[in-house]
This record gives sequence, structure tokens and C-alpha cells, in this order.
Amino acid sequence: MEMRFDNLVIVGASRGVGEAVSKHLISRTNRLITVSRSPSNFGDWVQADISTKAGIETVFNAVGNSAIDGLLYMGGTWENQAFTKDYSFEKCSDEEIENVLLVNLLAPIRLVKLLLPALRKSSNPKIIFMGSTSGLDNFPGREVANSASKFGLRGVVHALREELRQDRIAVTIINPGDIGTSEVLSDLKAAGKPAENAIPLSDLLSVIDCILSLSRSTCIKEIQLPAMKSKGA
Repeated sequence: MEMRFDNLVIVGASRGVGEAVSKHLISRTNRLITVSRSPSNFGDWVQADISTKAGIETVFNAVGNSAIDGLLYMGGTWENQAFTKDYSFEKCSDEEIENVLLVNLLAPIRLVKLLLPALRKSSNPKIIFMGSTSGLDNFPGREVANSASKFGLRGVVHALREELRQDRIAVTIINPGDIGTSEVLSDLKAAGKPAENAIPLSDLLSVIDCILSLSRSTCIKEIQLPAMKSKGA
């Protein structure tokens, strides 16, 4: 039997992984709150720039007094020309670096802090963060701001787990390689690389289903999810 949820919040829901997760969960959720700057095709869309304090407040106000069964932070960004041969740390602007850190690291911290009362109201609350293999030890990546933010997010998750242990709020981070969204598959094709270099989207959705289905007595700390043929697997 599929689990049902009263309220879920999905951040970064307008495209890519966030859109796919929203589409996957909407039929099992009484109220799905989707957060993004551009319109989302699923759930109750909240337009918010989560890199700003005002954007975080907008999400908080949209949740109101409701209980949240799951906060799924699927948003993320990276430097210009990241993951290409043209990437250059020296050419990254201060604004570019700051935005990566704001979206990938500071925004999750701010959002969890404000939504904790809503999560505590749930009978089985979950927090899921989308990390990256870029944030793993000794991963051969060159993107400085992105790697720093993903390393930092892992630290946030592990610290939150200890802080929220008494509340029995499970906090999990998933560290995937490339995920087979239409955008990623198109990029791989353009680069002459096989689709097998990406994780099937269905595999990621199965992992998220597993995390959400666990009882309150169990917590998955961290999941590494590289594609078999990817760098750093």
C-alpha cells in the first residue's frame, strides 16, 4: 500500500529533479506545496526566491499552521560553465559564488529553522536534502563554490540530526551523480556520452519513496547514489 501524506513541501519544483519528484508525489498528497521562482506544474505553487530572507518568509507564510510530513529540498545551483572544460574558478564573480552558497547552503538552514514547528506537528516528519557526489570526500571536482556548498550541506544534515533527535525528525541527505532528467540526458547526448552515465530518474524516486515510508523509529543518515559509469563511482 502506498503511503499518503497530508502536506509536503518541495523546494525547486519547477524543473529537473524537483519537478519529477512533485509529479511523482502529488497523487499521494492532500496538499503539495511546490516552491520555485518560475511556475510549477504541480501542487500549490509558491513563487519564492529562496536565496533571500523574503523568499524564505514567503514559504513560511504559505505553510501557515499546517503540519508538514516532509520537507524535500530539491533546489540547487552551480557556477557558470560548471562541469565543463571551460569552467574557471578565477573567472567566477563574487556574486556568482555568493549565490551558489546562498541557494545550496544558507537557504536550507533558514528554511528548516522556520518550518520546525510545522514539522513537529507531523506524526512522522522527514527532511530530505539533495546533495551531490561533488560534496563527497576526494571527489575529483573543480567547481569550488558548488563543492563547498555540498560539503557544507552534509555537515548541516548531520548536525541537524543530532539537534532534532529528541523530536524524532529524520534528516537524510542523498548524494547523487548525474540524474537522468530530460535536461541531463540532452546534455549527455550533445557531449557524445551514453545515457548510462546518468542515474535513471525512477531509481532516485524509489530511494525517496523508501525514505518517506520508514517509521519514525528509523533514520537513513546519508545515501551515496552515483551512476555505475560515472566519475567518482
